[in-house]
This record gives sequence, structure tokens and C-alpha cells, in this order.
Amino acid sequence: MSGSINRPACSFGKSGSAVVGVIAFSCGVILLYWLSILPPPEWLVAAILLLVIALSCPLSLVASRLTVFALGLASGLLWASWHASDRLSTVLPASLERERLSVSGYLCDIPSQGSFNSLRFSFCVTHWHNLPTQTGQDARMPGLLRLSWYGHGNEQLPGALLKLEVVLKRPHGSLNPAGFRYEDWLFRKGYRATGSVRSVQVDPTVRCLLHCQYRSLHISLHNWTTERFGSARHFPLISSLLIGHRGHMEQHHWDVLKATGTIHLVAISGLHLGLVALAAGFWCRKLLLALPARSISDGTARGIVFASVLICCLVYALAAGFTVPTRRALIMVVAGGWLVLMSRQAPVWHSFLAALGAVLLLDPFAPLDQGFWLSFAAVAVLIAVFSARLAATGWLTGLLVAQLAVFGGLWPILEIFGQGQPLVGLLANLAAIPWVSLVIMPTLIMGGLITAAVPGAAQLFVPLFDLILGLLWYVLTWFAEWQAPDIAASVPEVVAWGLLTVTLIFAPFARFRLVAAPLAVSWLMFQEPGSSDNAYLRTPEIRVWDVGQGLSVLVRHGHEALVYDTGPAVPGVFSAVESTLLPNLAAEGISRIDTLVISHADNDHAGGVSELARQIEIGRVISGEPEAVREQIAGLPVSGCKRSVQRLGGLTLEYWQGEGPTEGNDASCVVRIYHPESGIEWLLPGDITDHMEARYLAYLAAREDFQKPVTRVLVAPHHGSKTSSSETWVRALRPDQVIYTAGYRHRYGHPHPTVTARYNGIGAVSLNTACSGSLVMTIEDNQLALKEMRHGSPFWIGGPGLARDQCKIP
Repeated sequence: MSGSINRPACSFGKSGSAVVGVIAFSCGVILLYWLSILPPPEWLVAAILLLVIALSCPLSLVASRLTVFALGLASGLLWASWHASDRLSTVLPASLERERLSVSGYLCDIPSQGSFNSLRFSFCVTHWHNLPTQTGQDARMPGLLRLSWYGHGNEQLPGALLKLEVVLKRPHGSLNPAGFRYEDWLFRKGYRATGSVRSVQVDPTVRCLLHCQYRSLHISLHNWTTERFGSARHFPLISSLLIGHRGHMEQHHWDVLKATGTIHLVAISGLHLGLVALAAGFWCRKLLLALPARSISDGTARGIVFASVLICCLVYALAAGFTVPTRRALIMVVAGGWLVLMSRQAPVWHSFLAALGAVLLLDPFAPLDQGFWLSFAAVAVLIAVFSARLAATGWLTGLLVAQLAVFGGLWPILEIFGQGQPLVGLLANLAAIPWVSLVIMPTLIMGGLITAAVPGAAQLFVPLFDLILGLLWYVLTWFAEWQAPDIAASVPEVVAWGLLTVTLIFAPFARFRLVAAPLAVSWLMFQEPGSSDNAYLRTPEIRVWDVGQGLSVLVRHGHEALVYDTGPAVPGVFSAVESTLLPNLAAEGISRIDTLVISHADNDHAGGVSELARQIEIGRVISGEPEAVREQIAGLPVSGCKRSVQRLGGLTLEYWQGEGPTEGNDASCVVRIYHPESGIEWLLPGDITDHMEARYLAYLAAREDFQKPVTRVLVAPHHGSKTSSSETWVRALRPDQVIYTAGYRHRYGHPHPTVTARYNGIGAVSLNTACSGSLVMTIEDNQLALKEMRHGSPFWIGGPGLARDQCKIP
């Protein structure tokens, strides 16, 4: 009797420990990406051994669970750090950057058109040819490259097995507190070098093993799809949904999808694999029911259905490129199918945790994906909503409840990622998800299968595909043009939305609903309208953002803000305004720019200014080239850079422009920022040349009221070009710090060695945003305090031996 009683208790204890262990392991993997250095592996191994020994000793239930949690946490940390360390150990030596190298390998993805008439693709390296001996015996060369073949955007590569001549550089991108980080994306994807292709030739000597053969088959599938359905008006959507290739999508597609919050529809993930799983399970069950009664047992039938679901989902995942979201969705389908189809008597949350643990075990880099957080959060919300409901839910009610719950549940997470949640997205998804689920996906899959069997059927399916996708696109375009606002976050509103989401989750419990729902609604109703004032800053602050080869500076004190230049932009490709300025302004609590200064109209200083004017309130605009800037900001007055003085909190701003030039670098509006109390000065000279430098120095010398600064910070004119920073300029100003805002390994070669030598000669401390990332300068006890972003950067950006760690100013 005692044995029969103890077995369930033991089983329960083991189950509870397993749940704690999975949670702890997941936390350990996630925790790694909050660290700025990799933890020493020997410490983690020692901790794991001690915890295993501790578990072998008699412990109370609480002590046992705490030990299991600590063991799982250390194991997760060790697992993730081992994979991260292995990835970081493959590095392109600094001596080989910008050198012409020869590599052999195979295509890792489907090539697609890029910017500047380029062909972009991933390349898996199998052999490096004729490496210099100085690279060292211990160097592990990168196995995965991100390449662009410029001037060949409309061409095709001669094959999948290739020998290339390439010019490479190590992973590098802009480093700012908020916004998109290219280095994060490269590390997540496993790219350990990027570069351009100089020549291409077929290499039949490349060994094509399993991964190579799969990638070749997927490229062949893309070519077949293009041949059969390429004439369709909505072929970019067909390619995205059928084979997971979004390379044919154009900017207007992304604009509509982003505006309606429906980008997830064209990323093969849980929605699409879930539909395949449901269809496979339904038809397999129908076929089994057609068999004679009792010909197979219920257990065998469930096993056949589960195997059919798994095989169909795997085939579709492989056809869709087996991308990270697809693999993640496949794991979740397996976990959910195992619970439902195999009739496992376990809480549904156990399957959720099993999927979470499996994803992090198989892909410990998953926490770097925004999709990881959104997908698991969405599934958690849906589980919480529908597992709490005792009564059956109609399909329409279920769709409404699910969409509302996911919308409310994911909104705080999107705010954490700095992304607005379009209000129109709620309605757009209510219309699009059923149409995609019930009409588009079944039609596309069946059409693709029938066309594979009967090639001539493509002529019948192309008009049908265009019809159903055209209806979807018409609706999404209509919603995108509807001027509905994005949801802006505030702490009280986050709490209120959270209460509403929890109310939906616990809707069956009437007592809770009667309390929580009115509380949440009243909280939202009685919140005061958000203030248009910027967040208050007690001491002056100057930020030099890292925008690559360009310039953008934020000046703040109190509630006031000034932005000097907006950095570079390439229409349809890149914009510092979109990727850096807007996210960082939002992160700093800035909703209004009191003064926007555009030094001159060059693209690396005025890029994206029209987008900035559309997205944020601007008080006034000053520019050295007002006519050129006025053309970009229609409806907003732009004044010239007149010699004047402005107060910004406790700072004094002086504007100056040389007489004569009305366009080009020498038309730059020079801004001097001075803090009288501390005697600290910042000088922003734009792109003036040595000719205009002499005029500015003469202007300063002639001023009787000029106060010589105690500390001077100079942003080097024209990014450190040899046409600026003359010997006279450097010796006259004698800055304490000089800041170069130049791109990493940029073709212009800024800053020039002769310029850096001049500043070094007078003892100035040199900084380059390409090395330091963004710079923040404040005043503490009337002394300048300067912080470089790289010192607090993650281990995969600022770690030893990486590009920023070894970055040097020439």
C-alpha cells in the first residue's frame, strides 16, 4: 500500500523538478545575452559538478528545487556560452581585411537583388585558397560569408558550387543604445565576415554534402516556382508563402505590411505550419476512419496521425527554406501534436515548456531573435486564454478573443523592442488571418502540388493565385492608407492593457472579470493626456550618434532638444533617421525637436530629413543650404544659418556661416556650444574645408567677447578628411578631444593619417565612432564626463579580438 502511495508522489516530484530544470535552463540561455563578457567555462563546469554532488545528498523539497534551479541555470549558461564562444572563435584576421582573397564553397541561400544593382547571397566556405602565412596557425577562418556582387543585380550566378574572389571585412555596424544593430543580426545568423565579390567561376571540385545538396535543391525549387508562377502579378507573395523566399518583395510591400502589422503573414512560422498540421491531421484521420472497424487500435491510429502531421510539416518546412522561424514553429508543432494526438495526460503548459527548452537546446542563439519572444508570448497568451475556458467557443468568438488577446499581450513586448503597435493592425489581422488560413494557403499548396504533377496546370492557377492574393492585398492596402495612429506606450497604459489582457484570459471567472475589467477601463479613461514635453534632463548632455560615414548630434538640457544633422540615407536601402535617430529619440523620451540644424545638404548630413519631419514635431529648422533642405521638408519653414546666439537650458549656442559659398561643404553651418559655468565647449563645424577654417579662426580672433574654454571638444571637420583640419586650425584650437565620425573601413579612408597625426601632435585624445560607437558627454562637478558605447556593449560586439576591440585610428 505504501508503495502505491509513494509512486505518484515520487512521480509528481520528478515532474516538478523537470519543470523547474527546464525553466532554469531556459533562463540560463537567455541570461547569457544580457552579459557584456562571456563567463569563464571552468567556473560554470565547477558549479555544475558541485550542484550535482549536492543533489546526491538528502535535501528538503525546497532545497532540492533550488538546487535543481541553480543546476539548470548554470547548464543553460554553459550551453549558450559554449556555442557563442565557438562562433566567435571563427574570425577574419585584421590583416586580411580589404585584401583580395580566393574562396571555394556553395550557395547557402537563394540570391536576391540588393542595393546599387547588386546580387546578395550567403556563401558557405569549404576551402580558403593561398592564405598568407602571417594569418597564423590558430586562426579559424569564417565558414559563412554575407556577400554582394555589385553591378550584377539582374544576373544569375553560374551555379551553386563556386570559386570566388572576394574583398572582406569583419562584422561591424552602428552601435547605439536603441535601434537596429547590424552586428547583432550578423552574429545571430552566423556571418563572421561580409564583403563584395570581384570574380565568379564554377568550381566542380567542391564537395557537396547533405547541407549543400539541400541548399541546391531549394534553389532548384525556387527556379521551378519562378518558371511556373513568375508571370503572376503577386509573385512576390506567392514566393514568400510557398517556398519562404522573400527576396522578390519590394519596399512598397514592406511598407504596407508594416503599416498593418501583418509582416508575420509572409514569414513561414507557427501560423503556416499550424495550418499544414491541421490539414494533415484532418485528412489522415478521414482516411483512417474509412478503414474497417477495429482494423487498427486507437493508439496505432494516433501514432499514424502524429507521424503524418510531422512528415507533412517537415516537408513544408524544408520547402520553405528551413529558416529559424520555421524550425522554431516545427518544434512547437511537434510538442503540441505530441500532447494532443498522443493523448498525453499532462498540463498544456508542460508542452509549452518542452517546446521552449527544445528550441533553446537546439538553437541557443534564439533569444537574439525578436520573433522568438513574440512567438512564445503569443502562444502563451493563447494557451492562457483558451485553457481557462470551460465552455466551447465558436469560431468567430474564438477568432475575436484570440486576436484581442494576442494584440494586447504582444503590445508591451513590442514597446520593449521600441516598435509601435499599429491600431489598424488589429482589424487588418482579423480580416487577413482567416483569408490566409482558409483560402490562400490551401489554394497555394494544392496549386503547387497539382502543377508539379501536371505542369500545364500553372496557366490555370496563376489567375486564381492573383485573384485571391489581389483581394488580400487590396484590403491590406486600404487599411495601410487608413490614418489610424500607432499606440504610444506609457506606464499607466501598459498596466491598463495588461489588466484587459488578463481579464480576457480569466474571462470564465465572473468574479474576477467584474473586478478587473472596470478597473482597467477606468484606468485608461481617467489617464491624463500625454504631455508633449520632452523628458526632463537635469544636466546638459551631448550625444554623438554612430551613423557610419555621416554625422548626427543630439544636444539636450532641461526639456529642450537640438539635433545637428541627420546622418546618411540611401532611398529604399538605409536611413540613419529610421534605424538610429527615431528609435533613440523615443528611448530618450524626446517627442519634439526644438531646433533642427542641417549643416549642409550633403546626403551624409541631411539624409532622411523628410522622414524625420514626418515622424516627429520640429520647432524650427536652420541650414547652411536652406533652399536645398526646404525642397526635402515641404511645408516646414527653413531659415538660413545667420550669425546669432541661442540659449538651450544652461548652454549657449552660437551659429556661424562663412560669407561667399552658398552650397557645398563650405556652406556648412558651424555651431559652437558653450557651458559658461564649467567652461566646456563643443564645436560642430560640419564639412568646412581649410579655406573656411581660416575664416572662422579669424572671426573668433576678432571677437572681444569670446571666452576661451577650459575644455574643448571638437568634431573633426569633414570626418577627418585631408581637405580639412589644417595645421593652423589644429594648433589654434588645440582641442582636448577630437571626434571623427567616419565609417568602418570606408572607401573614403577617413580619418586621413596626416590629419590624425596633427591632432596627436598637440596631445588631443582621438575618438572615432567607428571604434567607440555612440558617445555621450555630460558635465559632472563642472568636469567633462565622456562615455563610449563600446564599453557597455555585448560580448559579441566589444569582446576581445573582435573588430571594435582591435579598431585603431590611423
